[in-house]
Amino acid sequence: MTKETLLQRLDHLNLQSKAKFGILTPQHMVEHLTITLKLSAGRIPTPVFEPNEKQLARKQALLFTDIPFPQGIKAPGLPDTLLELRFPDLETAKTALITSWDAYHLVFQENPSLQTPHPGFGLLNYEEWELFHAKHIDHHLGQFGC
Repeated sequence: MTKETLLQRLDHLNLQSKAKFGILTPQHMVEHLTITLKLSAGRIPTPVFEPNEKQLARKQALLFTDIPFPQGIKAPGLPDTLLELRFPDLETAKTALITSWDAYHLVFQENPSLQTPHPGFGLLNYEEWELFHAKHIDHHLGQFGC
């Protein structure tokens, strides 16, 4: 996914956008994507671990096939309830998402061999994070028809 595509799709998201599935509101979804970008850039401490066979199989299926993220998939470590919003409004949250997008790309541009931990898949390099983010962002924007 390109930044331009992300911006275009975000333009279609507003407070009246209804989720086709899940409990996230538009702003919760944008903030969730922001957190994920920060995590992948190493800005949110995440334990490094060796993934087990099931986690490796899930990584293979989600990153290296055309299989979309399944509806109802739960991110490791997140509660079953909505997190408290961090930003005062949706537009501020969108701006923070784009800032995190840029920072994520810069970190890997400056450190091409960097690997950072994904909470369910273990260490990922830039190419793997790119595959993850493309599917993850598409999944959540699609959740709101964007």
